[in-house]
Amino acid sequence: MNNLSTHSGRNRIRVCLLFGGKSGEHEVSLQSAKSIYEALDKEKYEVFLVGIDKDGRWMLGEEANYLLNAENPKLIALNKANTKPVTAISKPEGAELISLDSGKNIGTVDVFFPITHGTYGEDGCLQGFLELLDAAYVGPGVLGSAVGMDKDVMKRLFRDAGLPIGKFMILKSSRINADDTRIYAEEAVLFVEEVGFPIFVKPANLGSSVGISKAKNEKELEEAIREAFLYDTKVVLEEFIQGREIEVSVLGNEKPIASLPGEVRSTHDFYSYEAKYIDEHGASYDIPAKLSPEEVSRAQKLAVKVFQVLECSGMGRVDFFLTPTGEFLVNEINTLPGFTKISMYPKLWEVSGVPYSELLDKLIELAMEKKRERAVLRRTFQS
Repeated sequence: MNNLSTHSGRNRIRVCLLFGGKSGEHEVSLQSAKSIYEALDKEKYEVFLVGIDKDGRWMLGEEANYLLNAENPKLIALNKANTKPVTAISKPEGAELISLDSGKNIGTVDVFFPITHGTYGEDGCLQGFLELLDAAYVGPGVLGSAVGMDKDVMKRLFRDAGLPIGKFMILKSSRINADDTRIYAEEAVLFVEEVGFPIFVKPANLGSSVGISKAKNEKELEEAIREAFLYDTKVVLEEFIQGREIEVSVLGNEKPIASLPGEVRSTHDFYSYEAKYIDEHGASYDIPAKLSPEEVSRAQKLAVKVFQVLECSGMGRVDFFLTPTGEFLVNEINTLPGFTKISMYPKLWEVSGVPYSELLDKLIELAMEKKRERAVLRRTFQS
């Protein structure tokens, strides 16, 4: 991996840390951003703190007060006081932040670091905008982000690639019969007969366990589907898999590498949003997981294959179930995983020999490396 280099002879690399956003994971993103900002080496990086509010507006904040209730995950919020509304535009010298109030240039950005979990920030939307800016940015591109967010398309790609997964089915809101006292379509009834209860119900395009329910009977299933449809027009039903929850972090572009695996032990009925982010006793973690060398190797190889099948780059966290028979089943990938100092992605790299601050350096360099590779491509047709 190449050493970090500055742009246009400046002493520090200008990083635009993007956080917040319009998704249900807004508050989680704020927590991730706080940890990243505190760990970035200010001698290497000049950081623009751009919080995206729940209406999608970009607000440039100041270090001293860009967050409210920063230490309380239940109350953390963007501080909109003393902020400047901004946007970004593309210029030959690079992407530039522009004040919407004055129209003046605020500064050229060398690399964007989006930590915008969930819809509109992790699903390819923001990545598409950054591509239009011709900007370097951390994390997967448009394709990897989009398929990594859509649990339906993601699982179909896993299945077609021969990766081991659990049974699932999809419901679309357009196919629900409004006259039926049961909200779920006929094929859902057949799925229940095939796999039995409990069943997990998830919005297809959310993360951090938002909108997810574990249904143990028909009444709970109906309620769970109604809940999931509040967040998405497409809902995934998954069979319950009895097994250990194993997670592996992946880092890289063309030649990704995998961390040591970790294990999540939820004290809740399942690893819910509350267990992840609100209840400090919601889960315990084995970092690294207690696995045999052979199991570690299998998990790492599978994680890298998942990363490559979905055309990811930069980073991703791959989640598995390890069944009592010793089989790894792929659950999903998170392309912009939680990044607080206690989040699994950075913790797994820490036990694998990559400290938090060094991990940020590597991710920024991978983003700039990807930008350099794209820069040599022909953009126009020449006869």
